[in-house]
Amino acid sequence: MPPPLDNLSERAEAFITRWQGQEGGQERANYALSLTELCDVLDLPHPDVAKATHIHNDYVFERAVQRHLTGGDASGRIDLYKRNSFVLEAKQSRWKGGAKEIAGQNDLFATEDKLQDRGKRGASRAWDVLMLNAKRQAEEYARALPAAHGWPPFILVCDVGHCIEVYADFSGQGKNYTQFPDRQSFRIYLEDLRKPEIRDRLKRIWREPLSLDPTRIAAKVTREIAERLAAVSKVLEAKKYPPEEVAHFLMRCLFTMFAASVKLLPENCFRDLLADCREDASKFVPLLADLWRSMNHGAFAASIRTRVLKFNGNLFADARVLPLGREEIGELFEAAQKDWHGVEPAIFGTLLEQALDEKERRRLGAHYTPRAHVERLVVATIIEPLREDWRNVQAAAETKRAAGNKDGAAAEVKVFHEMLCKIRVLDPACGTGNFLYVSMELMKRLEGEVLEALLDLGGQEALRGLGAHTIDPHQFLGLEINPRAAAIAELVLWIGYLQWHAVSPPSRSCKSLEILKLRTPF
Repeated sequence: MPPPLDNLSERAEAFITRWQGQEGGQERANYALSLTELCDVLDLPHPDVAKATHIHNDYVFERAVQRHLTGGDASGRIDLYKRNSFVLEAKQSRWKGGAKEIAGQNDLFATEDKLQDRGKRGASRAWDVLMLNAKRQAEEYARALPAAHGWPPFILVCDVGHCIEVYADFSGQGKNYTQFPDRQSFRIYLEDLRKPEIRDRLKRIWREPLSLDPTRIAAKVTREIAERLAAVSKVLEAKKYPPEEVAHFLMRCLFTMFAASVKLLPENCFRDLLADCREDASKFVPLLADLWRSMNHGAFAASIRTRVLKFNGNLFADARVLPLGREEIGELFEAAQKDWHGVEPAIFGTLLEQALDEKERRRLGAHYTPRAHVERLVVATIIEPLREDWRNVQAAAETKRAAGNKDGAAAEVKVFHEMLCKIRVLDPACGTGNFLYVSMELMKRLEGEVLEALLDLGGQEALRGLGAHTIDPHQFLGLEINPRAAAIAELVLWIGYLQWHAVSPPSRSCKSLEILKLRTPF
């Protein structure tokens, strides 16, 4: 036996070497060994010894549960369970022509894949029935846990020696486990264990799963930004500027901050402009007016010395800049310093409205509808019916794929994606857009699964055929009689949409910001 390795990077390298390129064997023989060794890599305790009564089996292999199925109850065993953290279901795929091949099995990898590609990002993937079924089984097991345990925030699906797929539902409902953190990163390959940030993510799933809930992190950042805006708004209103003018000026500032954070503008350009103006406040009005005019037309901006994209909505049609003192410019500078990827649009609208309203400002952040409450309503009315349709589409695609009709399987998925892109969601009293934003985000998460299925079935060619066809804010409509709230709702939807596409934007142009079709009830 080799001597123990102290360095976590060395442990990870040894683990990768040991498990990569091994032909699929008996998952029941390998998964416990592999996961126990993974715990060593992550410096985590091993699972406990399972007790016969199961009552206190909170971190064990083979945790017994009683599933309640349509045809009656059935016993089952969770491959690895950690209470309040995760349910893990393990599979081990096999290769065509290999010693362990199972006739008729839809393999994880296409026939041209090589054994040495196991565990590597970029290995091509075929329609993956094994992992789809494993996720469904894990969801059934989570549903079968004792009520006192609640729903675990994570479901992990492990293909031994290759990858772990991560799904999360932080709402505590267990009805919408989606790719975590997103479609690009939910699948952790064996070779990814070399990255400290990946090891840290897995370690937190084990030990502090709720610390990964983006809404908890975002709430603090969002509140801090709103407090900065409230301070600026208060000063401007004291100077007798009309509240609506103040609101639209600050919303332009906000979107400019966000556009720079997601690189629709040069990164840090607005922060640097504010830093310059903080030293000499007389520069603020001409420099910012120049930037906003350039953003409205798509022109060279002398203020930041580069050409900028055209933002062809109405937000920057009015480029008027309200003069600010050094202290107020400093507040905007501090807001621009924040990580705008961490802003939570589901509560941002309400906090922004409070920041801009003289009567509401004194209770900023004291009252807003928590995202979890909004999400429960969205899941019940929109996501659950769509997920039922998606399960039926997956079943139809599996049938065609198993019969050798790969194109037919992909066509089933494309039809469903087309349907998603045509759905319209209407909130008849939308306020600042919380319901509309959460609806869009959860539909985008479902779309991520659909696009992943298309990638599995048809490779990048299948995705290229979609072009920029995707769920976007124009599908989410609202009625609102308060013009300021409606304008905030527009901002919230676009910030949320651009956050989603910050990693891989669908295009380098920004669509019109005219999202909500405003109607009065009269």
